[in-house]
Amino acid sequence: MRRRTSVAAVAAMVAVVAAGATPASAETTVGTRGWVPAPQGSFEQPAGARCDFAIRSEPVRDEVRKLVLDTNPDGSPRRELYAGDLIVKVTNTDSGASTQVDASGTAMIEYYPDGSQTWYANGPALFGFRQDGGTLPRGYWLIDGQYMMEFSPTFYKTLTMVHGTTHNVCEDLD
Repeated sequence: MRRRTSVAAVAAMVAVVAAGATPASAETTVGTRGWVPAPQGSFEQPAGARCDFAIRSEPVRDEVRKLVLDTNPDGSPRRELYAGDLIVKVTNTDSGASTQVDASGTAMIEYYPDGSQTWYANGPALFGFRQDGGTLPRGYWLIDGQYMMEFSPTFYKTLTMVHGTTHNVCEDLD
């Protein structure tokens, strides 16, 4: 059974942790090893997958780190925090047009036994949406503000915005 957490409460906790404080639960959780690097990889998507054209996404500055807050009995993470600078270069591989995007948000992610997950986020992050794959149209979306992103076991994405903005980066590369 999922435990529903208030987006506002989690956003406040995420903001405190991102500022450098250590939550009490992180100090007492078995298996927590402190903040560790969480590098973001490069990837390519063919035309039509996210944008009308093929794209490449690659980190230019990647200082993302994660902190395991809670683990399952098997040692796998149940809740993690992600924070740190992330600047991503997104390129239209057909035309060569590119843009740099600041995706340096902070998120607490809860993982569920059925493979679903919920992100409680504060600040900018990039999310790819496939055709009919979520509550936003197909695209490569920069989402900024305070929001919750739920992933179903099939990775259907449901965005619940508390406040903020959405921008399809594909529009900058067309």
